[in-house]
Amino acid sequence: MAPKVLVSDKLSETAVQIFRDRGIEVDFMPDLGKDKDKLAEIIGKYDGLAIRSNTKVTPSLLEHADNLKVVGRAGIGTDNVDKEASSKKGVIVMNTPFGNMITTAEHAIAMMFAVARQIPEASASTHAGKWEKSKFMGVELTGKTLGVIGAGNIGGIVCDRARGLKMKVVAYDPFLSEEKAEKMQVEKVELDELLKRADFITLHVPLTDGTRNILSKENIAKTKKGVRIINCARGGLVDEEALAEALKSGHVAGAAFDVFAEEPAKENVLFGLPNVVCTPHLGASTTEAQENVALQVAEQMSNYLLTGAVENALNMPSVTAQEAKVMGPWIELAGHLGNFIGQMSDQEPIKAINILYDGEAATMNLEALNCSLIAGIMKSVNPDVNMVSAPLIAKERGIKIATTNQAQSGAFEGYVKVTVVTASKERSIAGTVFSDGKPRFIQIKGINIDAEVGRHMVYTTNEDVPGIIGTLGNTCGSNGVNIANFTLGRASAKGEAIALLYIDDAMPQKAIDALKATGMFKQVKPLEFDVA
Repeated sequence: MAPKVLVSDKLSETAVQIFRDRGIEVDFMPDLGKDKDKLAEIIGKYDGLAIRSNTKVTPSLLEHADNLKVVGRAGIGTDNVDKEASSKKGVIVMNTPFGNMITTAEHAIAMMFAVARQIPEASASTHAGKWEKSKFMGVELTGKTLGVIGAGNIGGIVCDRARGLKMKVVAYDPFLSEEKAEKMQVEKVELDELLKRADFITLHVPLTDGTRNILSKENIAKTKKGVRIINCARGGLVDEEALAEALKSGHVAGAAFDVFAEEPAKENVLFGLPNVVCTPHLGASTTEAQENVALQVAEQMSNYLLTGAVENALNMPSVTAQEAKVMGPWIELAGHLGNFIGQMSDQEPIKAINILYDGEAATMNLEALNCSLIAGIMKSVNPDVNMVSAPLIAKERGIKIATTNQAQSGAFEGYVKVTVVTASKERSIAGTVFSDGKPRFIQIKGINIDAEVGRHMVYTTNEDVPGIIGTLGNTCGSNGVNIANFTLGRASAKGEAIALLYIDDAMPQKAIDALKATGMFKQVKPLEFDVA
């Protein structure tokens, strides 16, 4: 059955057509985002939800979204999506961070020009029939110091444009390396240094607990007298009350804001102040940007629903379409390894998960493999868990997760080994992917085996004594159980031994009871894996 996508905000018809052309069933209801009750009523039918800013993805909406797998935001900001609730529900949240980068950066530059030359006020005055040439004395940008807070995608474009205007650029960004700063031809500084030196300050960071009011009253007081402040990033990055006071006192010479702490901003302390330029969150509002982000979100959602590729996800590791092709069998293997361990844990609380990646496996997207493996383990606790929700559930349970990778160390080009620690014991299993693309179990409890993974399996442990194979075969035969594959392994002669049976159908309870009744087995455990 083809995946179904709901578009609940305004998206271009070209973007909607992308879904259709890819074989995805799509319902285009561009005003539905404003009707939360109707949206909640129908959301359960859809695998994907494409939105802009009107649709609010809340915990209450997600309660009705039983089939939802992905939310795609056409744009950068996802303040309207509850990402933690989405993760718990197992829903991937994607945005489109690159489609409107140039547009937003250009708006910041335009706002800088506007506040430097008081263009909006001068325009209004001239329209009113006045000719106040001497009133609107501006300043040049050439030779001035621009302080950029956040030198990522958009901030980096602003830096580039500012250098083209012959400005000196200083940047504060904890994630900006000295090498990258040198390549960008900007000077990396600490925040206090930027505040002290900048003639203009522009912000390009997301709103987080760490960036909220990054230009606080105290930090605004540290700025150079006559500074001009531009914010086209997110409302809440600047203490608006403190900025209004600084504008009135003359410490800050001007401000240009496209975003506000409360939006829609019908009232604000900055409104009406001289040399304050305000626009209604227009940073991404160009024809080109709106089309770009719409097309991008349609492509990303289609790729995920059809191929498993995860691009620009905010709550799980991204896996490109090319990675998905190569990693698919390894992601499947990781899930099977985790599922084996989870089923063997018998609900005993897990304290730690230690994962070893060897050879070829160690070169892959380990975060994605980790998510699949942890999901496999967590399925024994919650069958509805997936790669998105599993890491969050593990974290909530206080499970410590450690990952190690190493160069090829044995006969296999690569393998994955997972060891789970509980209060009473450790359990381990390893697996690899053969050239045919099929996952295989290659070691259990340190005992080497070679077992194909089947939907229905039975795992036994016993002492290495004669009669085990005959007992397993006779018991299965007498209970109508057909064995597709039979794998044995032992630690040493007459030591501990294991058997792993791949059978056509689930092992009936009477057959399990019969095996246990022989007294030959320490453990008889039926297993089930999600195998096509």
